[in-house]
Amino acid sequence: MKELTPLRKKIDALDDQIIDLLGQRLGIIHEVSVIKAQQDIAPVLEDRVIQVRERAVQRAVALGYDADFIRGLYQDLIDYSCHVEQSYKDKNNKALHIQKDQA
Repeated sequence: MKELTPLRKKIDALDDQIIDLLGQRLGIIHEVSVIKAQQDIAPVLEDRVIQVRERAVQRAVALGYDADFIRGLYQDLIDYSCHVEQSYKDKNNKALHIQKDQA
């Protein structure tokens, strides 16, 4: 069991990096949400969803990773990102309606 300890520490460190990178990705998603709301762009652009997911799958396959695992992982990331963008748009639209009602 002792020989597992250093490996587990490495996994924990990698997990921390993954979480940090996800945080950075979500920060950018928020920026995208703001721009899409300002320019009245739909939160979900299906062509972009496919492009992001398939780019990740192609890279994973090139590195020898399981395509289905990466496809599922990225679909979860994309679904959450789309949820964040839609929530921002809904919140922004609600604020605009309140402002119009008060005017």
